[in-house]
Amino acid sequence: MGSNLQTISHELLELERSLNERWSVGDSHGYLDNYHEDISYFDPALERLLVGRDAVALHIQKLYKNPHIVRNEYLNPHVIASEAGDLAVLSYNLRTYVAGDNGGETLLRAWNATEVYRMIAGAWRIVHSNWAITQSMTTASAS
Repeated sequence: MGSNLQTISHELLELERSLNERWSVGDSHGYLDNYHEDISYFDPALERLLVGRDAVALHIQKLYKNPHIVRNEYLNPHVIASEAGDLAVLSYNLRTYVAGDNGGETLLRAWNATEVYRMIAGAWRIVHSNWAITQSMTTASAS
């Protein structure tokens, strides 16, 4: 699967960047339109799993405000794919920056992101999404 994995990795990273760049400038519909109708979704603002695009869209639309992000850093991307090449997991660290008071940039948030993509009708669709805030624990613990 070597070259196929490289192709899948490139496609998913480019797709994820395009969806996230839309989000960063005030357009949440890139992600919402890509989500599969039966998506499962973990958000650090919630204590439970959301299931279904309608539930996820309602949640996001309640919370979402244009974050005015000026730059994103996509760090440590890693993709694994099924042998058939129709299911893939993209994991990465995302750092988002907004304009600072002094004209520079200020870190808004640091995220751990995991997206599970499935090839459906010739297009990659997100079937599971998990967003977690980096270093949210005050003490390291495995439980």
